[in-house]
Amino acid sequence: MKRYAIYGAGSLGTVLGAYITKNGGAIDLINRNQAHVSALNEKGARIIGTVDLTVPVKAFTPDQMSGKYDVILLMTKQLFNQEVVTLLKDYLADDGVIVTLQNGLPESTIAEIVGANRTMGCTVEWGATLQEPGVCELTSSPDSLSFHMGKMDGITDGQFAMVKDLLELMCPVHEEKNLIGARWSKLLINATFSGLGTVIGGTFGDVSGSKDGRNVAIRCMKECIDVGHAAGAEFAPVQGKDITKLFYYKSAFKRAIGCLLIPIAMKKHRKIEPSMLQDLKKGKPCEVDAINGVVCEWGKKCGVATPINDRIVEIIKKIQNGELKAEKSNLRLFDELL
Repeated sequence: MKRYAIYGAGSLGTVLGAYITKNGGAIDLINRNQAHVSALNEKGARIIGTVDLTVPVKAFTPDQMSGKYDVILLMTKQLFNQEVVTLLKDYLADDGVIVTLQNGLPESTIAEIVGANRTMGCTVEWGATLQEPGVCELTSSPDSLSFHMGKMDGITDGQFAMVKDLLELMCPVHEEKNLIGARWSKLLINATFSGLGTVIGGTFGDVSGSKDGRNVAIRCMKECIDVGHAAGAEFAPVQGKDITKLFYYKSAFKRAIGCLLIPIAMKKHRKIEPSMLQDLKKGKPCEVDAINGVVCEWGKKCGVATPINDRIVEIIKKIQNGELKAEKSNLRLFDELL
């Protein structure tokens, strides 16, 4: 019998685990938070927000792990990948796979530890928030849930089908031939809406619903597209939409059109609270270096200026260090760059 686990079953992982279990799958939810694990085992996974369900699940802390898993869905922050993936290597079956559902571009570093033939990448096209131990809020509309998944060299069709069948117990999985392009598309969305949402202390909708927020967002997206293209990436569609056609501009008129489209594009995801903001509220370091920082890093490698993303990183690190508060007035810190 195949064994599956979600490692880092926080907000997204708890929702995913609840859906998989509700729809007939068996999966272990693993999290370091003892209070969360205890609540999941005692009361089940309670999912609120755009849905309302409670599902009995099996949850464990990392020290309770045993045996080998055929699939480990990795949902921790990239900050700890070296340590975490090295640990997970001992719990991975010989032909098992680690599927990273993390932000940024994490596949290559994971493959260095477990091998490309045991590494898969998946982008998550929905959001969730951990409200209290055992209780998560799904913040995306149920009809907008999807995954985009790709594989590295050496992954067999059988491994791919096994993971696809598992994830489809929650929502549609789109096979992504252009995995790097899908990663860059997700990075663009996260850098823009998670980055700016964290800067202002709000949701994706707070960014898209503000004229000042949209004016910064459209420029952030252009930077991401310019850097991605310079890095050789071809941006993949997001839920059927070509984001480069919608939001890339070379004139003030096209930029204005892009700004008008932002609230429409974000309508079904406007309640998403950035995971970086969730971390900062809990006093935990956030992964801005793995999101906006990646855009800045590749911009330097490719000779593309990234002033908006540079400023987002700067502001978020000041919030993390207690030098600034996450509030809407932080948008004024971009005025000189517009």
